[in-house]
Amino acid sequence: MAVRVGDIGLRAASAVVLAPAALLATWAGGLWFLALVLIGTVLLAMEWATMSAPRNWRTVTTAVTAALFVSAILMHLGHTALSLIMLVVGAGLAGMMAKLRRDDGVDAAYGVLYLGWPIALLIWLRDVDSAVGLTWTALVFVVAWSSDILAYLVGSTVGGPKLWPRFSPNKTWSGFLGGLVAGMVAGAAMAGWLDMGRLNVFWGGGLGLAAALATMAGDLWESALKRRFGVKDSGTIIPGHGGLLDRVDGLMFAIVVVATGRVLVNIMERAG
Repeated sequence: MAVRVGDIGLRAASAVVLAPAALLATWAGGLWFLALVLIGTVLLAMEWATMSAPRNWRTVTTAVTAALFVSAILMHLGHTALSLIMLVVGAGLAGMMAKLRRDDGVDAAYGVLYLGWPIALLIWLRDVDSAVGLTWTALVFVVAWSSDILAYLVGSTVGGPKLWPRFSPNKTWSGFLGGLVAGMVAGAAMAGWLDMGRLNVFWGGGLGLAAALATMAGDLWESALKRRFGVKDSGTIIPGHGGLLDRVDGLMFAIVVVATGRVLVNIMERAG
């Protein structure tokens, strides 16, 4: 299978437009990063609502956005436990609101948890203005993007047996393996280049491999969700990619893995 040059060009053009704003906000941290996350939250909530509740998408968008905003702002203010608790509470309230409008309350509640955990943990990972938080946030972006890009390039060039044709007919085992290798190398390189405490090159490679695996899993999981809701893309906001959720589906799962890695590193550092 040949690489689709036009498709790559459209994807690259989208990245050139969107990446600088995301990178600058991530570098600045603080309210800039929070604002970036909240803007993304609104778009993700809207895409989830239009997929899962097309008849009453405005109501579901409002409910899911409100729950995610409360959790994100609490995390930004340093109330980690309360932020995660409010995710569960918000999921319940969003489900009740959807049920009152005769939509599937489970889908609305799941949307809060599906989107909310990565959003809250990304804010925690950035750690407001901490330089250490910046390195960990850079790690998750570099690993997820590297694995996603190389999986696409290897899969498009090499082809071969399909990975999970029932839900994602275009993904191949060659792309999957290429993405894992890219994530492992990216994780090791970031750990060797940046000062990340106990996360040395060896453990960085292991964390990169785990995050790359999570990236692939997140991509496949969103494909399964789109198949369930009967849609091709989550939206149309990003040319060449579809919706924002189509762009960050793997990143969301990688965030959870890298945040877990940071927790483990923190424990090791405190233990001496």
